[in-house]
Amino acid sequence: MNYYTTAETPLGGLVIAEEDGQITRLFLSQEDWMDWNETVQHTEHKETPCLAEAKAQLHDYFAGERKTFSLPLSQKGTPFQQKVWKALTMIPYGESRSYADIAAAVGSPKAVRAVGQANKRNDLPIFVPCHRVIGKNSALTGYAGSKTDLKVFLLNIEQISYKEK
Repeated sequence: MNYYTTAETPLGGLVIAEEDGQITRLFLSQEDWMDWNETVQHTEHKETPCLAEAKAQLHDYFAGERKTFSLPLSQKGTPFQQKVWKALTMIPYGESRSYADIAAAVGSPKAVRAVGQANKRNDLPIFVPCHRVIGKNSALTGYAGSKTDLKVFLLNIEQISYKEK
């Protein structure tokens, strides 16, 4: 069974999903949430203890009181994507890495574009901080597809420097 709740944030209403006691999705837009909800069976709006904790940690993050998340996270992906997502969780709050840095960190220094694709497929943005990955020379690049305004907002919260394209 999939459960979900909403969290009011400075980005608007975000939807957090859980399955089997693990956070599986964080939707940054209502459109993404509705698309997913139409394809998944057995979803129920219910604030479980796990979802309540995720909501509380998001609140603390946006209030500037939390720099790391301690939640049970689970997302499906290829072994390469899993390595990239794990590497993203190692980027400290307030710091950034380039796509090339992440490619090197996962042992595939030539896989810069694949790192970008893994970031794009990250179902747990903010919790798995793909917004901390920027282009070479601190250039601002896409986030969640084309939602660079969200990336800018998150980078600004963490006071991470970047350059506009």
